Amino acid sequence: MEFLVSVILAILQKTHIAKTENGRHAKRSWKKRASKISFSKTVLVIAVLFLFIPLFVIIFYSFNESKGTTFTRPSLVWYEELLFSSGRLWLSLMYSAIVAVVSALIATILGSLAAIGISWYKFFGKNYIQSISFLPMVLPEVIMGVSLLIFLSGIHMNLGIPTIIIAHTTFCLPFVYLMVSARVDEFDYSIIEASHDLGANERQTLFLVIIPAIMPGIVSGFMMSITMSIEDFVITSLVNGNVETLPIYVYNMIRHGVSPVINALSFVLIIIICLIAFALRKGLKAFAAGH
Repeated sequence: MEFLVSVILAILQKTHIAKTENGRHAKRSWKKRASKISFSKTVLVIAVLFLFIPLFVIIFYSFNESKGTTFTRPSLVWYEELLFSSGRLWLSLMYSAIVAVVSALIATILGSLAAIGISWYKFFGKNYIQSISFLPMVLPEVIMGVSLLIFLSGIHMNLGIPTIIIAHTTFCLPFVYLMVSARVDEFDYSIIEASHDLGANERQTLFLVIIPAIMPGIVSGFMMSITMSIEDFVITSLVNGNVETLPIYVYNMIRHGVSPVINALSFVLIIIICLIAFALRKGLKAFAAGH
């Protein structure tokens, strides 16, 4: 009730200010003040530069003809080597892609169903499950990796791609659960009651009503899981066996000297990720508008 009153008061106040000349003048003066340089804007610019300058450095040196840090002349030699002379690298990238997609898919299905079940159903131990579900997010990756290694060794499971998938699913699951739960909490339960009144059963309500409504959270959790799986090194290095994923391949390469081929691959991955993110942003907006 208090929230509703505050919203109504805010709307009335905004309408009153917009109708007066003083309000329009105050709005123009606020825009002028906002356009000036402030401490928050300065911190924002520094943070953005800190995050993106290394990416631009990688892109810049991917077009360098020499291996050193001195730029000689522009060249595509490292992109040529990436395409035609980097079989091991592409194999490691394929392993990372397989593990990322499979583990993200499993984590997304389990995490989405868990978010729906825990948010809407009452059962014994609900609060306990909600508390321990975030442990993989806060525990150090070394502890997660060692515990998974001990468990997998205890059940005599050979280390390889299946064990990496299990490990990645385990630490991606809480992130999917968190993102989908945030979407489920905003869901209007009266829509479910309306679907039941119209004759829909539980399965039809789940697939035709609930899942389309929380799809942005599901897609966000899926993409987050893929990103975390591809970049993980600590847990993967403990449960991989002889499988060489992309982070492990890069680590092994660093021990013998970094090749600029990694810079070329990084630029290719940046472009692919940006295109996927842009497409998902547009697609989710259209999906949300249609529902």
